[in-house]
Amino acid sequence: MNHHNENIDRDRRAFFGVAAGVTAAVVAPGVILHTVSAAPRSEPVTDSVRWGLLIDTTKCAEGCSACVDACDVENGLDLQTRPEGQSEAKWAGQKAVWIRKVRLQDNQTGRVTNLPLMCQHCEHPPCVDVCPTGASFKRADGIVMVDRHTCIGCRYCMMACPYKARSFIHETMHDQLTRVPRGKGCVESCNLCVSRRDNGVVSTACADACAAEGHDAIVFGDLKDPDSPISQALKSMPSRQIREDLALNTGVRYSGV
Repeated sequence: MNHHNENIDRDRRAFFGVAAGVTAAVVAPGVILHTVSAAPRSEPVTDSVRWGLLIDTTKCAEGCSACVDACDVENGLDLQTRPEGQSEAKWAGQKAVWIRKVRLQDNQTGRVTNLPLMCQHCEHPPCVDVCPTGASFKRADGIVMVDRHTCIGCRYCMMACPYKARSFIHETMHDQLTRVPRGKGCVESCNLCVSRRDNGVVSTACADACAAEGHDAIVFGDLKDPDSPISQALKSMPSRQIREDLALNTGVRYSGV
């Protein structure tokens, strides 16, 4: 899929395929520790929950980038800088992107649908299947991640992902967030704000930003809890997976498409 088709996919049917707050404590003169306000994880991750997203495309606003911008800030992607001498076009194709706003147009009706596309957190992730080192893995709670210590940058996972959801870091990282370490030669993608998960915060940056804009197009929560907002929303409206023909049982679902 080329860059143009990422923005406007005119074959809609083919596309679908038949921060946590911080508190400060002074521990010595001139020294301030910043800590996450929620308690850090003390128990192992279990499969008693499965985290996921429901995206209502009827509420996803044309031209809005709140979810993308919030994701960038949460995960330090906004700290990326274009290498000196590199063209804007090449930089646009190389910089890390965890959420892309995709615009679909139905050939028959002309109806345009906007939706954010990120890692779909598959139950059976192809990226994990092809990784030669085990760097791509799925946690017990359903979050698909990359271990940067064992990633060798082969990019097999990028080729295997049917959603083009992963990015490769081409340049040395000079600025990073300690909660989201990133490095040259590694692959990365949306991790459902895993640092929040592991500090007891039940939200994602994208969902919070969308709600702050008044759109409420993104619902995050536990897919296994029948009483969770996401489970209740899934019961109340039709939804589907992208490329549901692949039978990956994605953790991200879309309604209104």
